[in-house]
Amino acid sequence: MLSLCLGILSSALVSVIMRLSGSRVKNNLGMLTMNYIVCALLAALFCDIRQTFAFENPALYTALGMGGFNGVLYLAGFILMQINIPRNGVVLSSIFQKLGLLVPIVVSVVFYQELPSVLQGTGFVLAVAAIILMNYRKDGGSADFKLGLLGMLLACGMAEAMSKIFKEAGAAELEPQFLFFTFASAMIFCFLCMIAKKQRIGLSELFFGTLIAIPNFFSSKFLLGALESIPAVIVFPVFSVGTILAVTLAGVLLFRERITKQQWIAISMILVALVLLNI
Repeated sequence: MLSLCLGILSSALVSVIMRLSGSRVKNNLGMLTMNYIVCALLAALFCDIRQTFAFENPALYTALGMGGFNGVLYLAGFILMQINIPRNGVVLSSIFQKLGLLVPIVVSVVFYQELPSVLQGTGFVLAVAAIILMNYRKDGGSADFKLGLLGMLLACGMAEAMSKIFKEAGAAELEPQFLFFTFASAMIFCFLCMIAKKQRIGLSELFFGTLIAIPNFFSSKFLLGALESIPAVIVFPVFSVGTILAVTLAGVLLFRERITKQQWIAISMILVALVLLNI
């Protein structure tokens, strides 16, 4: 449970730092690239260099393949988010991004038979309802790019699900290598996008990208740690709604953001859901 709590805290810090970067960063792709560079370096520090390049070990290819694919999913989720916001609005885009938690839940239930109890299932449904309520606006409009929303949900959800899949299919001792290949892959593809757009990393992108990278890396690391002792059907909804709750509290306390009655109801639902998911 400690790993899960630390993962939630790390994930919330990513959002808080991105909120702080706001008007200070003009090149989001440059900041993202810097983030993945630092994440890859941090991941390398936790790797045994002999295992990282022990290509005679068949298990390494599993870590390499799954990590590389995971990196592509990371970047795809970001790009699809950037595409969806102007087309469908930030509300619908945020809802579908957060509902990506459905993917790892379905993967865990269908392929690994991790069935939640009745109370935990109720908590899961309540958590999804709270996420929708937290982001719902009456003037949100209708989606004009439904395929893009679905693609973003699947990309973000599969990126989370890959942690569970590697836990089951990969070698436990190669988890550091899995993270390294994930962030290295995302870094490479992100860097290629920068070259294609002829963009550069400035001082602000360097600074905030580095700040974001530290909690971003540990968020993934702690999530893997939580999956070692807690079923995925509990980890992912708790991780998602816990992060939302932490970010909301940070917005109120640090940025003096106002919470509407609707959002307070959603927060109350999240607290109930967290209790049910942990019974």
